[in-house]
Formats: sequence, structure tokens, C-alpha cells
Amino acid sequence: MKTIYFDHSATTPLDKKTLKAMMPFLTGKFGNAASLHSYGQEAMAAVDKAREQTAAFLNCAPEEIIFTSGSTESNNLAVKGFMKGWQKKFGFVPHIITTLIEHKAILEPFLELEREGVRVTYLPVKANGVVDVEVFKKAVKDNTVFVSVMYVNSEVGSVQPIREIGKVIRKINETKLKDWKKLSAAARGDKPHEIVFHTDATQALNFFNCDVKWNYIDMLSLSAHKIYGPKGVGALFVRKGVAIRAAQVGGGQEGNRRSGTLNVPGIVGLGEAASQLTPKNVEKNNKKIAALRDYLVAGVMKKIDNAVLNTDRNQAAPSHAHFSFLGVEGESILIALDLAGIAVSTGSACASGSLKPSHVLLAMGIKQEVAHNSIRFTLGKKTKREELDKVIKILPGIVKKFRNMAPDY
Repeated sequence: MKTIYFDHSATTPLDKKTLKAMMPFLTGKFGNAASLHSYGQEAMAAVDKAREQTAAFLNCAPEEIIFTSGSTESNNLAVKGFMKGWQKKFGFVPHIITTLIEHKAILEPFLELEREGVRVTYLPVKANGVVDVEVFKKAVKDNTVFVSVMYVNSEVGSVQPIREIGKVIRKINETKLKDWKKLSAAARGDKPHEIVFHTDATQALNFFNCDVKWNYIDMLSLSAHKIYGPKGVGALFVRKGVAIRAAQVGGGQEGNRRSGTLNVPGIVGLGEAASQLTPKNVEKNNKKIAALRDYLVAGVMKKIDNAVLNTDRNQAAPSHAHFSFLGVEGESILIALDLAGIAVSTGSACASGSLKPSHVLLAMGIKQEVAHNSIRFTLGKKTKREELDKVIKILPGIVKKFRNMAPDY
């Protein structure tokens, strides 16, 4: 029995074109990109091409791309790499901002910094999982130096107002600099620090405009396996002029910002995957996936009583449909669906082994017991309507069965 896959937020299947581009570097073209001989130069040429492809997608310079092992490393490098560099340069206690719904790869580095004495504000979200820009404005302080807000939430798919937040930060930075220039040379002192804006765009790449200039972004994290590329490779965009310190040293690769032998086949795959995200392809896929998602939602809500849709489709990625089926544990539904040949998730793949309720759902004001009743469907570019028909046919019976077994439902 072939399993139907509805967990594209966790990972996407490798695209055939991407695999084809990678294959030569998995076999005959196996050189280390740091080597000076022809094998190495061949590998470095492929890395350079991938860097240009990734930069073209983000609308940045190739030298502003750092290749990593994925978004988790990119996020850690962005947060801790920037703060290490900043703390070495400036003397006062800094203030940094993030949200309550970030991936753990952001939240845990922030918690580390907080334990070290850095002041942290965790922005709340509205009931639909979206940050209020006005709340963000009020959170900014004179000593704010770094802001990290994810582009799209992996669990409910909520889209954050990245461009609006970026514009606010840009205006604050420009005002600081203008006021400083008005002072006399004797009164100026050091040039004012700017607020650096980072976004984890891992879940946004397939669907939304990730132009870093248009969005006023200073740093951006991404991962190849979310865009039909290989696992184990990602990138961090760092705007020229933003200083970060390497988290790992020893080889000097990536401009001394990320030491380690380059994953040439993976990097080639990332570049190829990024090159396929043209505006035309994105628009076409968005329209198709949104229509299928809405078809699934309509079918589920019609056939299952006491089902709650936690995804606000007006403020979410087209791929996401996050439900709570009251009175039934999400894990029970997940296992039953898997036995029926349907793969779904209860939330973030990185936290799927945890018995704790989703921190994202709790931040949205969803009760703990309801959070435990949740299932996430995330669709992809190869999803078919007949696959959704199978879900709509099988899921009501599964929910009914478990509700009948629950003594207090």
C-alpha cells in the first residue's frame, strides 16, 4: 500500500530535476571544493553557481550567502553569531525581540542569551497566530539591537507581517542615524547601533516573496529540503555590513564565517531547487495548492462535528490546514491515519517526540486540552484531489471511533 503524503511542512520529496543536477557530484565529480587541483576547482565552480542561483532567488549578492547544514544551523548562526560579534563591540546590555511562536531553533538560542543577561521580549500573537505590528513597535527600546520574526509558522501556517516589521526597523535605523548626524562632531560620540532584522523563512520559500531588499531583511535562514531539495543543506543570507562571528572554526570556509568541508552535492541541489522557484511557478503552485487545501477543509468541516480549523486561511500559507478534533488525541488520529496509508503530523516535526502541547497553539490562546486534539495537513505541488477524497472518506470514521471510546466525550 502506497502511503499518501500530507506532511510537506516537515519535508518535501526530492525533485527529479534537482536530483539530476546533484548526481554528477555524488559520483565522478567528487572533489573537495577547497582543493586546488582540477577536481576541487570543478567542485568550487558548482558551488559558485549554486551561490549565484540562491542569491538570485533572494535578490542579494552571492557573497552574502553562507551555506550551512540547514535552517537550524542558520538560525543559530544568525542569533548567536550576531550577538557574539555585537557584545564584543559594544558595552551596554542589549535588548532583543522575537515571538512566542518561533521554531525551537530560534527560541532556544534566545533563552541561552537571556540566561547570559541579554534582555528579551517575546511578542504575543493574535488568535490567528499573527504578530500585531503595533505591539511590535511598542516593544522596541533604545537598546534594541536584534529582531527575529519567522516568515511563516510551520504548524498553523500563519504568515507574519515581515515587510511591515522590516519597514519599521529601517525607519528607526534611519532616524537614529539622521539625528546623530545633526549633532556637532564633538557631541556625536560613536555612530549609533542599528537594529538588525532576521527572519526564519524556511516555510515561506515555496509560497511568498523572499526578496530581502523588498522585505527590508538583514538576515534570512532557509533549508533545501523544504523546497524539494536535499536534506542536510541550507543557507543564511547576511547583508553586507552586518557582522557575525563564526560558531565553528577550523577551516576558514565561507569567508571564515562557517568552517567545514562544503557539502557540494547538497549545495548544488539547493541552488537548483531555488532556481525553480520562479514567480510564475510559485503563482501557479499557490493557486493549485490553495484550491486543494480549501477542498480538504470544506470536506472535513462538513463531515466531522466539533472540528476546529486553527489555520486562518486569509493569513496563512496555501499549504496548511491545521485542525483540532475535540475529544480525540491527535497522536491517536495520526497513528490510525498512518495505518490507513495517510501520513500527517501533529505539529512541528522537530518537536513531534514531545508530549507537551504545542507552544504555538498555546500562544494563540488555544486551551491545552484542545491543543492535544490537533492534526496538521500540509499539501505539496504533487498533491492530488483523489488523495484528499481518501482523507475525507476515512477520517470521519476514525474520529468517531475514538470519540466513542472516550468516556468523557
